[in-house]
This record gives sequence, structure tokens and C-alpha cells, in this order.
Amino acid sequence: MSAEQNKQAVREMSAAFSAGDIDKAFAFYADDIQWTITGTTSYSGTYHGKQDLRERLMGKLGEDLAGGLKITIDNIIAERDYVVYQSHGQAKTKGGADYNNTYCMVYRFADGKVVEVTEYLDTELVRRVLG
Repeated sequence: MSAEQNKQAVREMSAAFSAGDIDKAFAFYADDIQWTITGTTSYSGTYHGKQDLRERLMGKLGEDLAGGLKITIDNIIAERDYVVYQSHGQAKTKGGADYNNTYCMVYRFADGKVVEVTEYLDTELVRRVLG
């Protein structure tokens, strides 16, 4: 895929995730995707494969957030197999607290699928709001 096609795929993934359509977002991922969240929070670490990502990351988000996470892309850049975007998210915890984080996501594509993601975010906010 071209850099422009990869950018479009990331836009579609983000829109699907924001709409709560996890299956549509996951259709863009390779089965053996590796997703790394930086830092030392309860969410930090590397998730290996769609199943692990769905169970441990998406499952935990579902436990902690009420109504999901709405992502707005602020800037998106692509070159070869990489797409980087800056975004901000809005959500509420099930306890009613605001969880409005900022993100920088680095996606790597291979054979038309996302094979690797590195997620940078405000880890102190994660720790303070989500524990």
C-alpha cells in the first residue's frame, strides 16, 4: 500500500474505534500485531496478537471507561510503511471522571495490515485517572 493508503487506513481505524466498532478496527490489524504502550502504567507493555490485544487492552478499557474513547486526529504523517499521528481522546470513567488524554501513535504496515503500533501518551494521567 502507498503512504496515502496507509494514512487512510489509520483514519478509518480511528473512526471505527471511536464509534465503538472494534471488529472493523481490528480488520486492519495483522493477526500477529504487536502493540506497545510506553511507560509503567497498568496499561503499559506489549500486547502480542489480536486475541491478546482484544482481551487484555480492549477488555481493560471496557472495564474502566463508560461509553468508550472518542479519538480526534490532530495531525497525520506517513512515509513508506509508517504512519504517525497526533491525537486527543475524550472519555469518562465508569466512576464519572474525565479521561482526556493526548497520544502519538506510530503504526507500521506490512502487506496491507498494521503489524506494529507504538503508543505514546500521558502516563501520569493514566495512573491518576485509571489507576
